[in-house]
Order: sequence, then structure tokens, then C-alpha cells
Amino acid sequence: MSGLLAGRVAVVTGGARGLGAAIASRFRTEGAGLVTLDLEDADEACDIADEAQVRAAFARIAERHGRVDILVANAGLVPRWRELGALDMAEWDRVFAVNVRGVALSLKHAVPLMPRGGAVVAMGSIMSEKGAPGQALYTATKHAVLGIVRAAAQELGPRGIRVNALGPGPIATAALRGRVASRAEAGIGPAPEVAFAALDAETPLGRIATEAEVAQAALFLASDLSSGISGRLLRVDGGLA
Repeated sequence: MSGLLAGRVAVVTGGARGLGAAIASRFRTEGAGLVTLDLEDADEACDIADEAQVRAAFARIAERHGRVDILVANAGLVPRWRELGALDMAEWDRVFAVNVRGVALSLKHAVPLMPRGGAVVAMGSIMSEKGAPGQALYTATKHAVLGIVRAAAQELGPRGIRVNALGPGPIATAALRGRVASRAEAGIGPAPEVAFAALDAETPLGRIATEAEVAQAALFLASDLSSGISGRLLRVDGGLA
């Protein structure tokens, strides 16, 4: 099979839905041998925050494929926005476990399977570089992801492994559409069409980016097209300042 990723083994965590599914689909069209990890409906059922499950999943990948060439550490949770005085610390621990510990565990168990080098793409956010009211938890996790990426790029570069992060802005995934609709139904947010029109208006392009565009950016970072890039955050946000 031809394509930018032909002959390469790619692992996508959180690959059963949302951005992970879009990335997995795009990689398949480029010839990658694809393995998805997710809680369900994936090639490997795995709680990415549980090291025993992650270790076992990558052991099975090694048995079937022999190696990993590309890791997309995408699995993550988006918590409710909460003011600091209303933080739920159990929620805090669970979101950090998935968004941050999950990235670290994915790297820990994928890197030994990358003896000939490769590429890692971690799912950051525009919130990896900024902050917003009510988003302390999510922002903290995405800052942490970028910190892991920057450290890993320095550590793994001599082994031929590039490590970068994606920084999507608002993307109209099913999850985001559901959150917007729920807020509208609860009377604490505008109607979905009003909310998305406002998001579009904030961008210089006049629209928010799409799942397909995030997947295209992931392909760029995973392929030889970005062979000279490591330790960076690539924003996919319609040009938000």
C-alpha cells in the first residue's frame, strides 16, 4: 500500500471516537498499520491511566507487529468548567490520570518498541499555552502534556524519535456539540447555533477548525514531512491569537 505512512505501525490512544478516530482513519488512508487503544470499540481495550493495562496492550502490539513507528497519545478527558472554589478533587485526580499520566505511560511502553526511531504526537491544546477562567483543571493538564513533550523531545531525539504536540482550538466534535447542547438545555448557555457562530467569529478564518484538519496536522507531525521538527506545539485553531 502506498501513502505517507506506508509500512509503518501506528498506535492511537483514544482512537475509537472523536479526534482519535479521525486521526486513525486518516492514517489508514496513508497506509499505516493501525492499532487503536480505548476503553471500548478499539483494537485494544485499555484504560490508559492503568499501567498494567497499558503494559499488556503494548506487549500484545509487540507480539503482533514487532515494533511501533508512530505513537499518537490522544486519549483525554474534558472536564466541566469550574471556578477554583468549586473544584472537585476526585475529578481533578481522574482527569490528570488520563490526560497526563496516560501520555507518560504511553511513552514509557511505546518507546522500547521504537528501536529504529519514529514519531510521537501528543494531544495538547491551545490551552497548553494560555489560560481561561473556570478552566484550571483542563489547562493544567494540557500545560503538563506540553512539558512532557518538550522533555521527551530532548531525551529521545538522539534515538531518532521526534516528539511533538497538537494544539487544537475548539473543534465541533460530537463531545463538544453535546456539551454545548447540554448547557443550552440547562439554561446556562446559548443555543448551539449561536454558540458555534460566536466561536467561528473569534477566528481570523471566520470558522473553527475541523476534525479532518486536526487529523491532517497529526499526519504532518507523524510523517517525514516534519522530519526536522521536534519539541513543538502545532496549533490547529483557525488562527486564534
